[in-house]
Amino acid sequence: MIQREDTQCFWDKRTEPFRIAGNVYFIGTYYASTHIIDTGEGLILIDPGYDKSLFIVIDGIYKLGYKPADIKYIFVTHWHWDHSEATAALQAISGAKTIIGEKDRENAKRYFDADITVSDGDTLTLGNTTMTFMETPGHTRGTISFFFDTVENGKTYRVGSFGGAGINTLRSEDCYDFEGCREAYKASVERLKKEHVDIFIGNHVWNNSTFEKGKILAETGVNEFIDDKAFPAFLDKCMKNWESVVNKEK
Repeated sequence: MIQREDTQCFWDKRTEPFRIAGNVYFIGTYYASTHIIDTGEGLILIDPGYDKSLFIVIDGIYKLGYKPADIKYIFVTHWHWDHSEATAALQAISGAKTIIGEKDRENAKRYFDADITVSDGDTLTLGNTTMTFMETPGHTRGTISFFFDTVENGKTYRVGSFGGAGINTLRSEDCYDFEGCREAYKASVERLKKEHVDIFIGNHVWNNSTFEKGKILAETGVNEFIDDKAFPAFLDKCMKNWESVVNKEK
């Protein structure tokens, strides 16, 4: 298993929480992204992150005018600690139901025991939002990507995210997450390339330049998150990263 790092200073590299578009908000952090969706009937929170950065997430929720009790569902894209470690604590504070991919449930139990598991094609509807889940294994066996619609200035946009794009678990020196993970990762990327996405949100800020685009949005009002070329460009980068791993170990 990859060794975790405990050296991060989570209060460094902070940015204020902000609205990306429609009912989608970024609330932290640099080391692992957390988003909330305001469905009109409660919040869906995506990836609580590390235990040590939960204070930033909760602070962001309050700064946006919400409170933890507004969270109805906590969705975790994959079991790795940087996305799931704070889940149990946030559930205790909020009373929300927790969700993870069926094939990641057992590994996630070291951090939380999911109330709900999802598989390919499953959906979750709360208020004005319906999320569609897609199994995209590779980074972990049960990685889940997701898609939903949001409305900005009267126009509907499709939001989407690759639930686990990291190639670290594909390297033999780090330790495969599961047998066949490389082949699964490639197939997942190819499948995701068929999906239209207007607003790409990453589960790390470097996936979609979250901080940079957020700064441009705050300073100029120009929303560079709305870009239907960003998701396919990111997937192309994922494939290049995959090729670098495979070619290096041939």
